[in-house]
Amino acid sequence: MHLARLVWSPRLLEYDFGPGHPMSPTRLDLTMRLIEALGLLDRPTLELADAEPASDAVIETVHDADYVAAVRHAGTTLEPNVARGLGTDDDPLFTGMHEAAARQLGGSVDLADALWSGEIAHGVNIAGGMHHAMPGAASGFCVYNDAAAAIRRLLDRGAERVAYLDFDAHHGDGVEAIFWDDPRVLTVSVHEDGRTLFPGTGASADVGQGSAEGSVVNIPVPARTTGPAWLRAIDAVVPALVREHRPQVIVSQHGCDAHGRDPSPT
Repeated sequence: MHLARLVWSPRLLEYDFGPGHPMSPTRLDLTMRLIEALGLLDRPTLELADAEPASDAVIETVHDADYVAAVRHAGTTLEPNVARGLGTDDDPLFTGMHEAAARQLGGSVDLADALWSGEIAHGVNIAGGMHHAMPGAASGFCVYNDAAAAIRRLLDRGAERVAYLDFDAHHGDGVEAIFWDDPRVLTVSVHEDGRTLFPGTGASADVGQGSAEGSVVNIPVPARTTGPAWLRAIDAVVPALVREHRPQVIVSQHGCDAHGRDPSPT
């Protein structure tokens, strides 16, 4: 058994909103070049696996069928569907949008399968983390929510407790919304306060509902929070929550925009 698996395909670079868009696929190319330069792919504990597009049936475990059809249509005709978040400034249209987003999601779901079956102990999808995508709409550069789909696959395979830890600068609103009332999933998001940053949500008073009340945890921090203060917020809350939930699997999202040198204001 390999200890870890990295899913990668050059075709993941096809998730491309065009010149000038903040989320350029160049970041993925540079990341893979760095991984190779560091010799990480030569280590026997890490294997590289292809990323294949997920089927509609898999995507529809977390997204509405009408939305999936809308994404395919918009990525073919390039006709905006603003009601679905398609063709906005954040999510401009591009040819093959459905296929590119399905490949992102498929990579994360395949990792969830491999982990649950015991093939690997850790999995990484550097193209994933599309945590803003909602069941019926694209949002914040995210078309399909691969993190939520990976969690759904784990639950469908028999997991009883999953923890989702989100350390992006932005609130993990899409994953939270999908599992808002599911007590099996602990969602923890550490992010800049929604009063100063997109998507404007993630207040500490938002805790889930029904039998899942308390399984949603939001830790908003002020803008320009420094590294030591950010780490203190995590250390004071996250380890105890995870220990209490006793997850069988942890799914985590690590947006580089939480880094102090990231210049992006949104």
